[in-house]
Amino acid sequence: MSWQAFIQSQLAQRKQDSAWRKRICIDFGTSRALQVSGQKYLNFSSNDYLGLSHHPKVVEAWQKGAALYGVGSGGSGHVTGFTQAHYALENDLSEWLDYPRALLFISGFAANQAVITALMAQGDRILADKLSHASILEASMLSSANLRRFTHNSPLALQKLLTNPSKGKTLVITEGVFSMDGDSAPLDDLHQLARANNAWFMVDDAHGIGVRGREGRGSCDVYGVKPELLIVTFGKAFGLSGAAVLCDEQTADYFIQVARHLIYSTSMPPAQAVALSGALKQIRQANDARAQLNHNIAYFRKNIQLDDLRLAPSETAIQPLIVGDNDKSLQLADFLRQNGLWVQAIRPPTVPPSSARLRITLSAAHDQQDIDRLLEVLHGFTIK
Repeated sequence: MSWQAFIQSQLAQRKQDSAWRKRICIDFGTSRALQVSGQKYLNFSSNDYLGLSHHPKVVEAWQKGAALYGVGSGGSGHVTGFTQAHYALENDLSEWLDYPRALLFISGFAANQAVITALMAQGDRILADKLSHASILEASMLSSANLRRFTHNSPLALQKLLTNPSKGKTLVITEGVFSMDGDSAPLDDLHQLARANNAWFMVDDAHGIGVRGREGRGSCDVYGVKPELLIVTFGKAFGLSGAAVLCDEQTADYFIQVARHLIYSTSMPPAQAVALSGALKQIRQANDARAQLNHNIAYFRKNIQLDDLRLAPSETAIQPLIVGDNDKSLQLADFLRQNGLWVQAIRPPTVPPSSARLRITLSAAHDQQDIDRLLEVLHGFTIK
């Protein structure tokens, strides 16, 4: 088969399966609303859970950072790309989350890949939740370690895997809040099993940090656990982008020596680090915004009434509406769009087969009128 024939066949299959992805260029957007080609929509697809991407003090912090440092870092953190702004943010994060060290990465994807590939070698094993993020599973498969996936959120399934002997190191991986289902992992039970079996525990809390726990410290704070490796990302509640790995002193020093994503990537702009420090200040005092978000979640779940669709049992900002069929999920997304609501359809392979869905995300920036409009339109949809 020629290269052209291979690509054409793959694209044709995607279209046939109603799994075709396309990017849509928006004019501008916030966590509450966006505009596309001059048309305004209520936005229920943003991960900006606290509305910080447009917070005046966060925007001002970035502007001040840009005036001081310029708009780029100019190199890897191992060359010239590690500034006082990065150093201050790492210290702020480690103090907030009560870890000895924090290391900054350009994305959550990079952080997960860096940690797993730096730590795991042939003869080691990775035990990851079956629904772990693509960055976790991909890094695990690319590493030389043996990957085994345990039943989603099942301590019993993890325990069975842990009873099998392993000569190498064991790393147990899960998420605080799962990005496509919105449910929470039983972190206390999983952590206890990992410790009892001399395994390290890694938690990716991309969707829990900032919106759960005391001062937004995340899912681990809710469960009272402290994993050896905590991944927090800045593209959700922080309202920006990037990520950090929280760990002990020696592990941080080890990553600085061997983590290729740290060594060979241009670091985040220092102006962005200044903005992230500004966002962290807002998160720590955002109890009212977190209360509003929780109110919005409870209100939405209490008032939704659907005959043909199933709302997943999520108590977080992620509210998946399970449709099942790819075509029907696209029909519903299009119906919502025609009525001024922006909600994306999520289809396999991002989610398991026959579980296509609308991933509704709520924000503290939404008001009750916004949610009432979403409920009204959803109630008016009929599957064809």
